[in-house]
Amino acid sequence: MKTVTLQVEGMSCNHCVKAVEGAVQEAGGTGKVNLQAKMVEVTFDESKLGLDAIKEAIEDQGYDVV
Repeated sequence: MKTVTLQVEGMSCNHCVKAVEGAVQEAGGTGKVNLQAKMVEVTFDESKLGLDAIKEAIEDQGYDVV
């Protein structure tokens, strides 16, 4: 398992937290958002899921991964 921290712009409330964490989960990983830091810590299995797919899933929810 690999853990990375991504900066995500556009999050402002608990709904945003749930949307981002849900997107990561649907992609096949787990995510824990720190709303104040505008970061999400993502854990995933590199043999099953790529980082680009996780970023795309978050961006599909309307947020920017920087």
